Amino acid sequence: MLSETAPTWAKLVAPWGEFVAQTLSSGICGKQVIATRLTQRNKREVHNAVMPPVNLPRPDHACGSCGAKIAHGKKICQKCWTLDTVKEFEMGRKLAQQPGAIAKRSETMLQHRKEISRWKSSDLPACITREFYVRQILRALASVTKSRIREALGVSEPYAAHIREGKRIPHPRHWKGLAHLVDLSMTR
Repeated sequence: MLSETAPTWAKLVAPWGEFVAQTLSSGICGKQVIATRLTQRNKREVHNAVMPPVNLPRPDHACGSCGAKIAHGKKICQKCWTLDTVKEFEMGRKLAQQPGAIAKRSETMLQHRKEISRWKSSDLPACITREFYVRQILRALASVTKSRIREALGVSEPYAAHIREGKRIPHPRHWKGLAHLVDLSMTR
């Protein structure tokens, strides 16, 4: 296959090879002319002949899985992406039902329940109310990264994202920590 396309490759690669050799030699030894045996460029320049341009065919972008034609910048087509996503979700669901994963979730939930049972509403400053959380803390959380919220509260990244976006309001025991995270004064 490669031997059949050798003339085409020679036309495409030879000018670049000679250009690189010419550039390297002129950088080392000043202005030195290298023989251009592949393209015969020096001979053409002496006879004022112009080298015909090589028109490169534009390759089609193909899906890495099935070979279907796809848009520039994509790696796989929509059909293959959907199939891969379904496979990944199924694998994730199976892993989530493994005894180790179930035990880890159970342990986390027990820890959260213990913290909730130990928490007293008197631990929360009077100025931090649900209204204060929604008006002040939630607005300021937009500039805080999910990872900082996750670390401060000890919650999962998806839950931290929901808190930051306002989709979830965390337990009141977290409000004071979030107010400190966004540097809000407790005297408002």
